[in-house]
Amino acid sequence: MGDVILAFASDAVRAAEEPLLAAGAPLMDRASFALAVRVAAELRARRGRVVGASVVVLVGAGNNGGDALHAGALLARRGAGVLAVATSDRVHPGGLAALRAAGGRIVSVADGGPGPRVWAGDAIADAYAADVVLDGLLGIGARGALRGPAAEVVRLLGELMADESAGGRGSGPIVVAVDVPSGIGVDAGDVPRDDDAVEGRARRGADDRGDGPDGFGAVLPADVTVTFGAAKAGLLLPPAAGLAGRLDVVDIGLDLTGARPLVARLETDDVAGLWPVPRASSHKYTRGVLGVVAGTPTYPGAAVLTVSAAVRAGAGMVRFLGSPGVTATVLAARPEVVAGDGRVQAWALGPGVDPGDSAQADRVRDGLAQALARELPAVVDAGGLALLPERLAPWVVLTPHAGELATLLSARGEDVDRAQVEAEPLRWARRVHELTHATVLLKGAVTVVVGPQGAVYAQAEAPAWLATAGAGDVLTGLLGALLAGRAEDVVADPTLVAALAAAAALVHGRAADRANPGGPVAALAVADALPATIAAVLRGDLD
Repeated sequence: MGDVILAFASDAVRAAEEPLLAAGAPLMDRASFALAVRVAAELRARRGRVVGASVVVLVGAGNNGGDALHAGALLARRGAGVLAVATSDRVHPGGLAALRAAGGRIVSVADGGPGPRVWAGDAIADAYAADVVLDGLLGIGARGALRGPAAEVVRLLGELMADESAGGRGSGPIVVAVDVPSGIGVDAGDVPRDDDAVEGRARRGADDRGDGPDGFGAVLPADVTVTFGAAKAGLLLPPAAGLAGRLDVVDIGLDLTGARPLVARLETDDVAGLWPVPRASSHKYTRGVLGVVAGTPTYPGAAVLTVSAAVRAGAGMVRFLGSPGVTATVLAARPEVVAGDGRVQAWALGPGVDPGDSAQADRVRDGLAQALARELPAVVDAGGLALLPERLAPWVVLTPHAGELATLLSARGEDVDRAQVEAEPLRWARRVHELTHATVLLKGAVTVVVGPQGAVYAQAEAPAWLATAGAGDVLTGLLGALLAGRAEDVVADPTLVAALAAAAALVHGRAADRANPGGPVAALAVADALPATIAAVLRGDLD
């Protein structure tokens, strides 16, 4: 594929570093130089120059702190005022020496640390007043939440920066995470619980269920994460991906050729290579016929949205099955649609279907039975998720949101609720895949796709405005059209299903942005934006 972003496990990255370190390669010099260059660019964009800028470096005991201290030294030599805040009793000695030699200062919020001991409040005030804060507290070898002084500094600084009474997020410093935002799950993308904080709340009589910010470790949201060697899986996965900001991957010479990536993120060029494009000899049947079972008299709009998206995404033909009243509504909106049974190459099942509507529920079950017996790809959403058989196949794509995924898991004996799914989406999406054998597309601000043979994708193109009624129906129709267009390929290579699901998520998000950049968007407007969005993807000129 094209410029797909691949993210690796922390163990794989460390293994790739070992031979270089053994050979004396200056990996820290490469990383710190690149970090300083990126920070200097942020400073020039913000204030026009590096000279006279203020930089605060939050430093832990490990090599990430060393990277941050060496970068601070380089910035100090370029005329920035650099203050390092140590949160442990020791820091990287070479980095500390370099910072002091360049004229930088260091203070400590931990007993016995280097430099004068200061109160956390004073350090936080300095950090909030700075132009840039570097988060070099924890690296990829760390596990669990921030603890002690580091957690206190990050939590209080984060609260100050998020406090609207203090001028809002935009008035504070630019936060640059060094390799990863400290305190995230580097491989899983979770935000580990701070058990000490939970116990403290319990002692104070607070009600903690682990589903609020006080139940999890402190993480300072970054505007930019400068990561070294390769992206780490947690930087692409939710909820941690929402704390990483803009991702900047720096090449420091690692060879990851033999390592298997944990997560992939498709880019526009990759989608262009996946999309079914008709040839001069194509006709409606070779382009893909999609059968749609969606909507009931209570929710006829879901049917209209699903078929509209399928038609506008390029399906050769859309067949609709539903009650006479809903069918009439669909045909009035989309006269291209063909009503009634007939041969199909893929199914889109479930949007707007109330399992209590026995006729439409039976049509969903029939479509699923055909998908399994005849090896036809299918996408199942909303009401269809309550009608699944025990086992499916990888060419069946389930598209729940977090609440629906929790319900699906509970029905199969798992003790999980929506908050737990949102806290560890990759874990629970994988569990559904294990239980059903289906490909799972878990919708959210970052959409996670889990397929066979360990395939995992994480797509983050959807604007927040896309969290609106009917958006999932549009995604179902879009993905259904894509599966119909590549039906034979999907069954021959089930690993392709996850890539196509990720491609649909990318196009869905980009269409929402095209429909109304930066503002509110209705689901039907997203469907209407699909043709131009897909054309831009295929031309390679989609921003």
